[in-house]
Amino acid sequence: METVVKKTRKQQIEEKATKLFRQKGYAATSMRDLAQVLGIEAASLYSHIKSKEEILQKICFRMADEFFDAWKEVEMESGNHAAKMEKAAICYVKVITKNTDASAVFFHEWRHLSEPYLSEFLAMKNDYEGRFIKILRDGMQSGEFHEADEKFMMLTILSSLNWTHNWYKPSGNLSPEEVGSKLANLILNGLKK
Repeated sequence: METVVKKTRKQQIEEKATKLFRQKGYAATSMRDLAQVLGIEAASLYSHIKSKEEILQKICFRMADEFFDAWKEVEMESGNHAAKMEKAAICYVKVITKNTDASAVFFHEWRHLSEPYLSEFLAMKNDYEGRFIKILRDGMQSGEFHEADEKFMMLTILSSLNWTHNWYKPSGNLSPEEVGSKLANLILNGLKK
């Protein structure tokens, strides 16, 4: 027998807002739009949330926390630097594909955060990017990777992973783990024979 978990009104609001922010963009989504898709009056939204930005904050920081939680798997990887980079790509894709609407909002709408949240978010982003740079730097220092511009390589890797939310379908032929592994292989080995 399947257990059905009833979502709270706040969870329903966040879910609908996430979809709207992805479809229309944060700036173009009004509280009236959100109320309309929920079938309630705009004024009654404020009994559940303080503001539209509160929802954006929750989406962005929840996603950031999920990326950091997933990184624990990367830290446990005991193989070489290529194995660590593959594990990082797999963990990253698993988070992205868990909720592609939230991922799209996370990647594209964080710029609308106000202070102090924007600075906090950027610090988390820099920390996370630094973890990819460390794998690259360690791999270069050990001779496992070619010498290259670390920041450029990190941005290239994350850019290729970040677009997964646009094309990934849970009903597709590849699992998130397979997608992450294939992308990591392409990044690490390229197309050369």
